[in-house]
Amino acid sequence: MNTHVKTELAPIPFIDVAAQRARLGTRIDDAVTRVLNHCRFVNGPEVTELEGRLAAFAGARHAIACSSGTDALAMILMAWGVKPGDAVFCPSFTFCATAEVVPWVGATPVFVDVLADTFNMDPASLEAAIEVAKRKGLTPKVVIPVDLFGQPADLDAIEAIAKANGLKVLCDTAQGFGATWNGRRTGSFGDATATSFFPAKPLGCFGDGGAVLTDDDELVPVLKSVREHGQGVDKYQNVRIGMTGRLDTIQAAILLEKLAIFEDEVAARQKVAERYNAALADVCIVPAVDPRATSVWAQYTIRLPQGGRDALGPALQKEGVPTAVYYRLPMHMQPAYEQYPSAGNGLPVCEKLAGEVISLPMHAYLDEATQDRVIAAVRRALGS
Repeated sequence: MNTHVKTELAPIPFIDVAAQRARLGTRIDDAVTRVLNHCRFVNGPEVTELEGRLAAFAGARHAIACSSGTDALAMILMAWGVKPGDAVFCPSFTFCATAEVVPWVGATPVFVDVLADTFNMDPASLEAAIEVAKRKGLTPKVVIPVDLFGQPADLDAIEAIAKANGLKVLCDTAQGFGATWNGRRTGSFGDATATSFFPAKPLGCFGDGGAVLTDDDELVPVLKSVREHGQGVDKYQNVRIGMTGRLDTIQAAILLEKLAIFEDEVAARQKVAERYNAALADVCIVPAVDPRATSVWAQYTIRLPQGGRDALGPALQKEGVPTAVYYRLPMHMQPAYEQYPSAGNGLPVCEKLAGEVISLPMHAYLDEATQDRVIAAVRRALGS
């Protein structure tokens, strides 16, 4: 008698940090051991080496490693002296950290709509938001374009608007480090850039970490002072309000090994995105990349008409395919931020996207068989 046994496929990792760990193997072990042996756990030589390599990779004059992407944003605002009465312009369709740091320094976040195709800041909405801020008696001071899901914002248009209005440009490339705009890598634009090395990021450490990149020679010592409790000639002289914003040496050692394979991983992510796009474009709205840009594909995010995504996540989960929704509630609708001003039209694109987006597994170690499994599951769930 023949028996038929149904075999269940193992769940697919949404982001496979373990596969990367296996690839690097003893390189990570050896890097950490070197730190354990020299015992310089704070501001050790690996931190300095990492800063040099990050700056060279991005094409920036300076990199200042720090404790997280959020602290990188905050350090820059503190170093610039952003204060109460100042307006800082942020996209509403982003993670809360972008706007969270603005009230920390007493300033006012003003929320801006995004473009439906790239999910990034809409330059026309930025101009409208600047006028709103002025009418409210605020001083326009900083714009924070976010490189959402891995591709840069429209830096040509945003930098032009910033120049015309006397704004500093603080690029938030927490999700886009390694991407390019007009052939230049993120980290080399604006007045300063903040990035994150959270483990889920395309370049991530084994804990929290971040960095500031800038070409501004005069900003660097101020940032380093802010990072070290506002110290002056030494740690017992405090010349400004600061924070504890250092990157641990062990994390720097890990990042050095990961940076060595980063370009290869970005290329692998690009291939996954191309296969997804080719296979899913007829059943959903696949992500678009501006022709002036490349993406590092921090997330692969599709769109479905209102209500269409609600059934997709549970259906894929049954087949061992995880999903995630970034972001269900735009910043201007969050309870902690709804009192702050916005561009004035209700930010309709942000609100529309919040009900349509859903992200599929994306990382450098998705082989074609696993990609095909994801694709087939999505097509079945969407009835195609």
